[in-house]
Amino acid sequence: MNRVNSSSVLKTREMTKIGMLSVIAFILTYLQFPIAFVAPSFMQVDISDLPVLIGAFTMGPVYGIIIAAFKNILALIFKGTMTAGVGELSNFIVSSAFAVTASLVYRNKRTYKGAILSLIVGVLSMTALAMISNYFVVFPLYGKVMPMEAIIEMGRAITPRINGLFSMMIYSVLPFNLIKGFTTSAVMMLVYKRISPIFKN
Repeated sequence: MNRVNSSSVLKTREMTKIGMLSVIAFILTYLQFPIAFVAPSFMQVDISDLPVLIGAFTMGPVYGIIIAAFKNILALIFKGTMTAGVGELSNFIVSSAFAVTASLVYRNKRTYKGAILSLIVGVLSMTALAMISNYFVVFPLYGKVMPMEAIIEMGRAITPRINGLFSMMIYSVLPFNLIKGFTTSAVMMLVYKRISPIFKN
């Protein structure tokens, strides 16, 4: 009986942690800012991946995936979507890749240098996946809402090197995701030691 009660308490605690981090991640999606020298105005930077990373680092990579999923579900419910959910699906995949890759690396090397290395690897994997999902899914979908040439023109206004979808990925999506990833990583390094004991099992 005690084992059953302990298991129930553990599950309740885990659900509470997941809920807290998911809500915080969702709230952080509202705190956005543009990077006018890199990306068009419809691409906004936020640090909503921070709670996803915290969950993955403290509880395991699967929890990071769950938190990333709930973050985007909440965004769909309360903020709506202009991409028929494809943008949110892309965010879920990219956010999960960031958290899972970084947490797996950190699990094998739980040191300060290991944390830095894990976040760098996570950012690089996230950026690579973001370019793939944006090139094949997200931007083509945006092209059905807004003419693709208009989207490319917005990129060209930032840099004349952008003359098509592929160059948009190289000169806009690539640096945008690197900046977003390393910004989130910097905040993670600042707050992780202070708040991680709250979420560790």
